[in-house]
Amino acid sequence: MTFRGSEPPAWVPERWEDLGDAPSVRADGVPMYRRRPRGRTDEPDLPPGRPGRVVTVLREIAVVLVWGLFIAFVAKHLLVRGFVIPSDAMEPTLMTGDRVFVNVLDSTLRSADRGDVIVFEDTQGWLPPADEPASVGDWVVDGLAFLGVTVDDSDNHVVKRVIGVGGDRVTCCDARGRIVVNDVALNETGVYLSDSEAPSDIAFDVIVPENHYFVLGDRRSSSGDSRFYLPEEKAFVSKDDVVGTAFVVTLPVSRMGPLGDQHAVFDEVPDRTDTSGGGWW
Repeated sequence: MTFRGSEPPAWVPERWEDLGDAPSVRADGVPMYRRRPRGRTDEPDLPPGRPGRVVTVLREIAVVLVWGLFIAFVAKHLLVRGFVIPSDAMEPTLMTGDRVFVNVLDSTLRSADRGDVIVFEDTQGWLPPADEPASVGDWVVDGLAFLGVTVDDSDNHVVKRVIGVGGDRVTCCDARGRIVVNDVALNETGVYLSDSEAPSDIAFDVIVPENHYFVLGDRRSSSGDSRFYLPEEKAFVSKDDVVGTAFVVTLPVSRMGPLGDQHAVFDEVPDRTDTSGGGWW
């Protein structure tokens, strides 16, 4: 290092680190760069009371989880809900153990149509009581199902097919053993009834009350449905109890797919204008 003048300055730094902060621009206009002080790391100094990086990450994860649960809850109660089929009463349309999605919004915007496969809450005691009291594990599973995180396999829901709507007269059976709705015989065999399944082995003649449905399982020989609770009013499912309309099988993979449109069976059935009464004809 050289110096101008006769004598060097009284103090000469041996290392750059001994210098203080240098100006960003020299006197002659040439820019200079500030040095990084010794011992400085890439991590900025956190002011007192500010949470560390770990706390910040955990907080962000918690926010994501809360939003995820909220979205799942809204989707379940307003859009789509999952269910597990517990029995063979809807075979061959739905098999035991099938996972299905139910359109919840559909039941909010409109009434069910003849031919719809609906899931409804059992508020009238169709199902037998549970054999064992609910455990803590059951409560956890039910809670997750309520939030929409898992499919609902609770034992207080029923899945059946709508055969008659409010005002319909539904009878069994004509001379060929077919169910009749508003004087029109239904050709169900080969559509959602297997060839070996009779439409019904129980005779009935009813008028469906307004805002209610007459429902049957697709496997009539093993389905506990509206027929078994006549002539009581509990034979008819209230519109208010309907959760939604099943529209797709999601599991198992071998059966994955839409249920298909099976409403053609009811295409010729007219609507009835006389909706008074309800019960036996």
